[in-house]
Amino acid sequence: MRVRDKGEPVSLAHAVGDTALLQLATKAAHLAGDLLLRGAAAGRPAARTKSSPADLVTDHDRRSEECVVELLRTCRPDDGILGEEGGERPGRSGVRWVVDPLDGTANFVAGYPAFAVSLAAERAGVVTVGVVHDPCRGETFAAIRGRGATCDGRTLTASRVDRLAQALISTGFSSDAGVRDRQAACAARVVRRVRDLRSSGSAALDLCWVAAGRLDGYYEADLRPWDRAAGVLIAQEAGAWVGGAAGPPDDALTLACAPAVADELRALVGPE
Repeated sequence: MRVRDKGEPVSLAHAVGDTALLQLATKAAHLAGDLLLRGAAAGRPAARTKSSPADLVTDHDRRSEECVVELLRTCRPDDGILGEEGGERPGRSGVRWVVDPLDGTANFVAGYPAFAVSLAAERAGVVTVGVVHDPCRGETFAAIRGRGATCDGRTLTASRVDRLAQALISTGFSSDAGVRDRQAACAARVVRRVRDLRSSGSAALDLCWVAAGRLDGYYEADLRPWDRAAGVLIAQEAGAWVGGAAGPPDDALTLACAPAVADELRALVGPE
């Protein structure tokens, strides 16, 4: 994922087309979110493990992705799709969707109201549209590259805190035990340097809450493209500093924060 320089022009043709993609992503996210709410209301869902005991999946993850993919395939059959549960489906239109049908599965299983549906649309590998829908709060975060970010139509502006000691920071933890140990050690360093530390269990929501100024920063290692694609664009378009250890966000590190604390926070949480 390439981070656009603020001075880089945006193609008008893409901007017009991206409006339609945003509308489609929003519709898909709302349909999937309604499905998840019905599932949550039916009682504690059964969960299976994937890569580790902490890596959970439910039938609702699969059903949510099927709901999203069915709509995308019906409306845009030539697009590619990368889904957390369904893997890669190649396309030929030049547009690829990156879909996390249930970000925050452990929360969903526990009945903890912090989970989301996340969709991003890429053109030539660059994310141009992002939508994150929080069905529990009824909030929809959205962005088109170069045109700002919104929550339910309201313009978002990221935090302008200028001291790390005043910053409310969030992080997350991998399902891999070895990675979790390193993340715990990093969190111990961070919590001594910031106002306080949080962990919502949803990367997509944390990135959107940075965009909304509810958090001053968020960092996490061991994310995948579907975890971060939409949220990264939304945070960036709201004016947050977004990057990784030495370039764009990647699987090694995703960081979004108030611009004035970016250098200090990246030095604190980056690879040793």
